[in-house]
Amino acid sequence: MNYTTQMDAARKGIITNEMKQVSEYENINIDELVNLVAQGRVCIPANKNHRCLKPYGIGKKLKTKINVNLGTSRDCLDMDLEMQKVMSAVNMGAESIMDLSSYGDTQKFRRKLIKECPAIIGTVPIYDAVVYYNKPLRTITAKEWIDVVRMHAQDGVDFMTIHCGVNKHTAERFKQSKRLTNIVSRGGSIIFAWMELTGNENPFFEFYDEVLDICRQYDVTISLGDACRPGSVHDAGDISQIEELVTLGELTNRAWAKDVQVMIEGPGHMPLNQIKANMEIQETICNGAPFYVLGPLVTDVAPGYDHITSAIGGAIAATYGASFLCYVTPAEHLRLPNLEDVKEGIIASKIAAHAADIAKGIPGAIDWDNKMSEARRELDWEKMFDLAIDSEKARRYRAESKPENEDTCTMCGKMCAVRNINKILKGEDVDIME
Repeated sequence: MNYTTQMDAARKGIITNEMKQVSEYENINIDELVNLVAQGRVCIPANKNHRCLKPYGIGKKLKTKINVNLGTSRDCLDMDLEMQKVMSAVNMGAESIMDLSSYGDTQKFRRKLIKECPAIIGTVPIYDAVVYYNKPLRTITAKEWIDVVRMHAQDGVDFMTIHCGVNKHTAERFKQSKRLTNIVSRGGSIIFAWMELTGNENPFFEFYDEVLDICRQYDVTISLGDACRPGSVHDAGDISQIEELVTLGELTNRAWAKDVQVMIEGPGHMPLNQIKANMEIQETICNGAPFYVLGPLVTDVAPGYDHITSAIGGAIAATYGASFLCYVTPAEHLRLPNLEDVKEGIIASKIAAHAADIAKGIPGAIDWDNKMSEARRELDWEKMFDLAIDSEKARRYRAESKPENEDTCTMCGKMCAVRNINKILKGEDVDIME
């Protein structure tokens, strides 16, 4: 193999098997795809050691992808249950699984995930380092932080969120700002605390070239984490967020210089009226690198319904440039998600992603909706169920209603517009009296 990463291959004009699969799935010309990968506007996370991977491309000219966060924790150390959630997520259409394990034998779970799961696998090495070394935070050395990045790459992780942008300068900016929610990024809070405790520079920023060398060796896509992402709509677009984003733009160019693929992480919590501008600012500062948004949640007052607040923000974000949506479940801010929470979060994210794909004019996106509309016109219930984004729920709701007339659905009865117009257009009489 005479290339190191997908970006390196694209720049050399080499068409990889991963590119061929993405081109076919996206129905995009292979030459156009290669050009987008070479420019960094599309990434194909594909670690050389993830051998069961089904590759996907991430970029705003492609279908919007969704990521599902899972993993073991002190509150839930059941690896079998987490794997059940993983495979359910994949079966429901999640293209990516992010292992956020923070307790127990994290490497055992990560290796099992990479061996058995065909989805893109992402991790946050900062979390794992705390578990792996199991010692006071201030005593972890810069070398040890980097060694965990290397371990994850060797294990086969396709992308890693690494909080490189919160350096000493950014940290000072944060301390001077008056945020309502401070730092809400778990990885960001850990590395900020380490910097404060030791007085040292962020090792992922200081030794960024070494991180890039690791990523290049295994073809790991680096997801530049947003340690200062807003955790409330009040804090959206503040100086801490923008200061870090500028640094991420500089780090993006350094990664591309070494043929390392990049994604940029984004908010967070953000009011509706700021989302479009935030996407445009990111694209400008980071030269069109794929944007990976954590929501954004458009209001802070809906615990139990944050899969909805997230889907609203995600649809708008993806319409205006985001290419990767991190799902949010109804359990967000409240507890660990169960299987039903995971399902609701995935469905909400898939709705947001598909709605954005229609708005962006992604080839073939609206065909799905057109088929559903045809089925509704014909009152073809089986076809409607098959086309539904959640077929099981659609069938269950229909069965539970037990309608007297199987050609109607809600409260119309004999006044059903669809049925009656069909009859009129066929020259038949209609009786709308109950």
